[in-house]
This record gives sequence, C-alpha cells and structure tokens, in this order.
Amino acid sequence: MTKLGWLFPGQASQKVGMGLDLYNETELGKEYFDTAQEILNCDIKSIVFQGPEEKLKQTEYTQPAIYIVSVILGHLMMDKGIKPNALAGHSLGEYSALTIAGAFEFKTGLKLVSDRAKFMAKAGQIEKGTMAAIVGIDDEMIESICSDYTGKGIVKAANFNSPGQIVISGTPDGIKWVINKAKESGARMAIELNVSGAFHSPLMASAREHLAEVLNSLEISDTIYPVFTNVDSKPVIKSNEIKDSLIRQLENPVHWSRSIMAMKDSGIQSFLEIGPGKVLQGLNKRIDRSLKCSGIESLHQLENFFV
Repeated sequence: MTKLGWLFPGQASQKVGMGLDLYNETELGKEYFDTAQEILNCDIKSIVFQGPEEKLKQTEYTQPAIYIVSVILGHLMMDKGIKPNALAGHSLGEYSALTIAGAFEFKTGLKLVSDRAKFMAKAGQIEKGTMAAIVGIDDEMIESICSDYTGKGIVKAANFNSPGQIVISGTPDGIKWVINKAKESGARMAIELNVSGAFHSPLMASAREHLAEVLNSLEISDTIYPVFTNVDSKPVIKSNEIKDSLIRQLENPVHWSRSIMAMKDSGIQSFLEIGPGKVLQGLNKRIDRSLKCSGIESLHQLENFFV
C-alpha cells in the first residue's frame, strides 16, 4: 500500500467561511466549533464564518481557527478509515498534526494553540519585529546575508519553505537591510510581510518561556504515528521530545523543505494537505516535483476522496 503523509497548514492559510460546511453538516464539526466557542471565550464562529477578514488575520484568532478546521477534517478522515503513516505541520500546523497523531486531545490542543497565539502576539509587542519573504536566491546566500548584518537588533532565516523561498525574521532595521541586500544579490522578490512579530526568531524568547511553563504543566502522550518536527525534521513519538520540539519551535526556523525530504526518504510516497488553503501543496511542487500531493479543505472534497 502507498505510504501516506498528512500535512497541516500554518498561519496565512485562513479564509473567511472556512469550516462552515463542517459545522452545518457534521456532528463533529458542530461539537468542536461549539467547544471552541466556550474555551476561547470569544465568538470564534462569527469571526471564522463571517469575518471581517482583518479580524480573522489577527494572530490570536487565526491560529485557533486554522487548528479547529484542520483537526475536524483530520478526525473525519480517520473516521472514514484513512490513516496516515506519518505527519507534519507547518509551524502552527504542528499542533494539528500532534492532535491527530494522539499527543493530546482537541481541547488541550486548542488551549495550547490559543495560549501560543497570545504569547506570540505579546512577544511582538515587547520586542518590535517583523518578517519578509525572499524568493529567488539560495538558502546559503540568505543565511550569509543575515549573518553580515551588524546594525541594531537582529535578523535570521525563519522559514525554509522550499528551495529559493525563505522567510526572514527580525527587528525592522535588520529586515529592511536584508531586503535591500537580497535585491542587490538577484532576488526575484524581497517583500516585508504583514505580521505582528518576528516569529521563529530569538525575539520570541518571552513567548517561549510562557509556552514552556504551560507545556511542562501538561500530560502529553506518546503519539500513535510519527510526527516530523519543524525544528529537527526528524520523526518524534515520545512525549518528552514533543514538548521539547514545541518549545524550541518558537525561536528556531521552520525547516519545511528538509522535513518533506526526510518524510520522502522514510518511505512516504504521497502527501495530503489537510486544512484550509493549498500553500503546502504549492511548496511540495517546488521542493520535489515528483511528489504526489493533494488536499482536503472542505466536506465536499473529503467525501469525493472516497468516491
């Protein structure tokens, strides 16, 4: 049988109206959205289903929203008898992957994601930072340009999304400097992103401290399936390794390309993106064109998967 890898999207895959079909037409969708409404202490259903988009884009709402939709879809797939051989999630998506793999239940995962989003937003207020996407020059050159920066603050490579597509993270002066240097070095695109902080960089130190406190207070289970982590691109199953990777993830780069290739090398032959959007399917094509990858982001697609 074909070995299947499940992938879960991160921030920026959200869209207004996602999950409405799951809420209206499945018992699990209704249960999870109603539970989330209580846990999050806000009208998350209205924000996700009706917007406005600007509100859904705010980190404290975006992250739980994507998590809710992704986990509902993942559980519905499992209920239909489709099981993954391994999983991975992009940044926030790692929490969706770990929930489906059995590290923690939906409620625990949602509280973690909500806390994480708040801690990240708060860290962005404490240490002013931003991020930028750089396309068209190789990973080593970007890392070299970042290390050449000697001005105020810091700048680091934060997301290795696919060959020639990297996101950098740091203080505003550092980001502007690297954008200019990247353009001089032949980057096809170097553009600042509309984010509320320097995610996956040392500027997230306060968020890491708070998240570590929360994670260390929780009972996390060993997973049923291996989850390839962003930090090390290696499969984890043991609870202590899961806690460690989630804590380190906040200040360290997302090694997405490396994780996908590690999954391929482990025998994964086909990938399924579960959750809103097609970002990860697009990245997979750029990482390795030979990889088969499809997606499930709606009830209609889920039902058609079994036809």
